[in-house]
Amino acid sequence: MDAQERKVEKATENYEQLDYVNAQKIYLAVAEKGHESEELFTKLANSYYFNAQYDDAVKWYERLFDFTATPEDNNVYLRYSQSLKATGEAAKATEYYDAFLLNSDLQNTTIKAQDYLDIIQQNSGRYDIEVLKNVYDEKQISFGHLRLGDTLYYASTNSSKTFLNRRSAWDGLSFLSLYTIQVDSLNQTISKPKKLKGKLKSKFHESSPVFTADHNTMYFTRSNITYDDKNEDQRLKIYKAELKNNKWQKAEELSINSDYFSNAHPTLSSDNTKLYFSSDRPGGYGESDIYVSEIDSDGHLSTPVNLGPSINTSGKETFPFITADNALYFSSDGHMGMGGLDVFYIEILEDGYGHLLNIGAPVNSYADDFAFGIDLETRRGFISSNRSKTEGEFVYDNIYSFLETSPIKDVYFAQIEGVVTDKQTGEPIAEAQIVLSDVEGNIFKEVQTNEKGYYIVDINKFDSYLIKASKPQYDTDENMSKSGLERQSINFQLQQNEISLVPGTDLAEVLNIPIIYFDFDKSNIRKDAQVELEKVYAVLNFYPDLKIDIRSHTDSRGNDSYNKALSQRRATSTLNYLVDKGIDASRLSAQGMGETQHVNNCSNGVPCSKGEHQKNRRSEFIVKE
Repeated sequence: MDAQERKVEKATENYEQLDYVNAQKIYLAVAEKGHESEELFTKLANSYYFNAQYDDAVKWYERLFDFTATPEDNNVYLRYSQSLKATGEAAKATEYYDAFLLNSDLQNTTIKAQDYLDIIQQNSGRYDIEVLKNVYDEKQISFGHLRLGDTLYYASTNSSKTFLNRRSAWDGLSFLSLYTIQVDSLNQTISKPKKLKGKLKSKFHESSPVFTADHNTMYFTRSNITYDDKNEDQRLKIYKAELKNNKWQKAEELSINSDYFSNAHPTLSSDNTKLYFSSDRPGGYGESDIYVSEIDSDGHLSTPVNLGPSINTSGKETFPFITADNALYFSSDGHMGMGGLDVFYIEILEDGYGHLLNIGAPVNSYADDFAFGIDLETRRGFISSNRSKTEGEFVYDNIYSFLETSPIKDVYFAQIEGVVTDKQTGEPIAEAQIVLSDVEGNIFKEVQTNEKGYYIVDINKFDSYLIKASKPQYDTDENMSKSGLERQSINFQLQQNEISLVPGTDLAEVLNIPIIYFDFDKSNIRKDAQVELEKVYAVLNFYPDLKIDIRSHTDSRGNDSYNKALSQRRATSTLNYLVDKGIDASRLSAQGMGETQHVNNCSNGVPCSKGEHQKNRRSEFIVKE
């Protein structure tokens, strides 16, 4: 190692002992001395906001809005609003949130009923549907979808006794019993209905069977009333039966049942480790919700878990069906539909759910449409409905077969992409954290930028999101996406806020001082430049051994020698300002660089825009060796 290298290494060690320059610390020192600027107050307020120090954030946002009634960054309206809300000032928070929406042109982000109908229309027309012959009877109830091999299992009132239907209302029909019927490859019936054999016959409703993969265990729904009890407030329970010697044995009720609420319409995950069902148990979101219980190796069930508000509503969610690829179909009258119960589709993901989709007409109709099931290989299935040939005419539930002719379209799918770069250098920032949340602060998704500073994230097309970009040693930034766009780009330029005091470091980068402004052809310090120099002065005060070299640059317009002399006068004027404030002159040096070190190609004779020339007119405060 030569002498020069040792000198640089020694200097680096010395300056690293001075720790880091923290921008918030410097900005606070300048502001507390009474200096004012929009940038100063915005930086301070944002720094507290992004660190959840809302009392301090409110203080500095107030100073900002006192300083200027119309800040350049519209996002401060939203941040001020959220800070006010966090500190209990709800009315004022609403005022600034409304101002944010107005200035962002985001006033109308709610999907209207007609928009929903247009969305439903996009997934309509994908099914060929027809009644199931030998089962269809407008005077009897039949529903179900489960096909094993060439056998369809379903529930029906196809008998002479007269009691209750699936809605628990007295109507003169018999109890539901489990039936089978043979069907061909096109789901056309090729036999007459038969009652399911075994010890399942009872004085109760039985419906909604589902089988384990080996076909030896059946879960099904049974009503919890006696034969003579015509109480309309009946409860339903889920039972389990075993197949022995080709006959179903006496059923046992599941541990999750109760005499005080209903469990009904079970379905199994493809690996038979989860039981999904509908229940009106306490603690749900509405009339009935969909739940799931884990099934252990011994067949024991865990405590049921509600599938949450992405699926369940204040209305009725029922008749779940899980596909082999882990998608959930269910019926609901709580989500926007075409009338009565509609069938909905949603993907079950490792970290939540996909977008909820109405599967459209003709499977869905003005009537109740439920008990949906589909074979993913043949794309054929069954749906039950009480629709009639003439709308408004009353008929009982009946089974229809269908063919799905095209896959469902995720009409809510959209994407946001962008690049995160360093504001000073323009270089991409890898591994920056991108967090999407709603305006209430609930996190939607989190991703990171790649080595090129690029990110992309899937979103709901009709929602708006707060998108926050952060990286250690950089100011956090936040922006708002727009709803209704299939693809949009939102880029971030992050300002470095903490920098090590090593030789060659430019304090202007971390303190956001691109230029010290002077009047045309002048070198006296303007009032607006004083706020910027106060930042440098604060650093020099915090670190009394620090020495810096002040460098002033011009653009290429004007005579070279004149620009050199002008920049030297300006650098010297900057030095004198700091000396007059009490900084020892031995700690400072001043260089006028003129137009010798441009950051772009705007040299003599090259046509450039005003903005491009502006980039070359800059001030630097370089930590000296």
